[in-house]
Amino acid sequence: MHSRLLEEQLKTYILIFETGEELAAGLRQFAVEKKLASTSFKAIGALSSVKLSWFNWETKKYQPSVELNEQVELLSLIGDIALQDGEPQVHAHVVVGKADGSVHGGHLSEAHVRPTCEVVLTEAPRDLQKQIDAESGLALIEP
Repeated sequence: MHSRLLEEQLKTYILIFETGEELAAGLRQFAVEKKLASTSFKAIGALSSVKLSWFNWETKKYQPSVELNEQVELLSLIGDIALQDGEPQVHAHVVVGKADGSVHGGHLSEAHVRPTCEVVLTEAPRDLQKQIDAESGLALIEP
């Protein structure tokens, strides 16, 4: 394990998504517009549809796992934004709950909000960089 103190003073944003807005694209757009790096985020809300994926170690690619086209609760969305080749990259994991109490989770591919999603982003002034990891093929934050 590696650790480092990024900064004691943090900048914090709140994003309020409304019905019909696409969450993953909105997060990417905000990250680019604000030139975010070294940012973490969390969110709750509700969705009318969601597409999740999982990382297949054998193929070294994200593959679709769950597609729900129904009203679900966004129980947890957590992630980070770091720079890869100078551009902000959003990485998010999500857990959603269905009406019957069952849950699904995975890597966020796409989600449509209904009626709201409240995202809190906290940015440290020091930039995090992502580099391609030779073993996994993933862009991982540098220690």
